Formats: sequence, C-alpha cells, structure tokens
Amino acid sequence: MAAADGLPKWERKVRIFLCLFGLVLSLYALHVELSRENDPDYRAMCDLGESVSCSKVFTSRWGRGFGLVQLFVAQDHPLNQPNSVLGILFYTLQMGLGLSLSKKAAAFLVFASWVSVAGSLYLASILAFVLGDFCMVCVSTYIVNFVLLYTNLKRRGAIEGMKEKAG
Repeated sequence: MAAADGLPKWERKVRIFLCLFGLVLSLYALHVELSRENDPDYRAMCDLGESVSCSKVFTSRWGRGFGLVQLFVAQDHPLNQPNSVLGILFYTLQMGLGLSLSKKAAAFLVFASWVSVAGSLYLASILAFVLGDFCMVCVSTYIVNFVLLYTNLKRRGAIEGMKEKAG
C-alpha cells in the first residue's frame, strides 16, 4: 500500500524507528567508550561476561575508525573517531535525507546503506573471528543497518516509480 506521496505507508515510521534506535545505540556506545577510557573499572550494562562485553569491543583498536584509520594517521588523530560517532552521523543523515523525495537523495541513501552493511559485515567478522566476543549493541546495530538498507531499496523503487509516472 502506498501513501499519498507514493511511498510505502510503512516506510516513514520504520525509518524514524530505525534511525532513532540506531542513534540511541550509537550514543550508548559512545557513552560506554568514553566512560571506560576515563575509568578502566567502569562496567557497562552490556558487559555480561568475559566473552559478552561491549566495552571490550568499543575500546579495542577496531572501535575507532574501523581499526583502519590508525593505519594512516596517529591513533589520537581527529580523523580516528569512535565508530559510534560515525553511527551518529550516519543515522542523522539517514533521517534527514529520508525527508526528501528526490531520486538523488534516494540513491545516496541506498549507497550509504550499502556502505553501512559492508562495514557491519567487516566488524561482525572482527567481532567473531578476531575478538571472539559477542556485543549486543554491535549486533543490534548490524540488524538496524540491514533493515535500513531494505527500507532504502523499497524507497528508491517507489520514488523511481513516481518519477516515471510523472514524467
């Protein structure tokens, strides 16, 4: 079913939920990382055991710049931001551009979602095979990114359909 603007009726509500949930997860991850940096004894709610620890993941080298930025700049360089900061920017961008009905915005949303899914797959493999950890916040973020990709693909298809009918 499509709304009056031609988009699926569920799209706006799902986008708002996913972006807000992604923002909350990213803000919490940033809080945990900063708290742990200031107090090594800090224990986050998501630290349930030795191999179920989000703070272990967030404070690992892969918790900043995907573990890749520090290969090119110093670890404390301004470009080497926590992944959670990138998440905050990503979900804010997804929310803002989601208000536009332009084909370019829809294409960019899909592109950004593919990048986020690629990053999620990369970080999930680091989580499982390098760190040997389970991070509930991380896995929740990966799920949000996959569902946001699906939402953006549906949105782009609807916008392209609207433009063809109008053109």
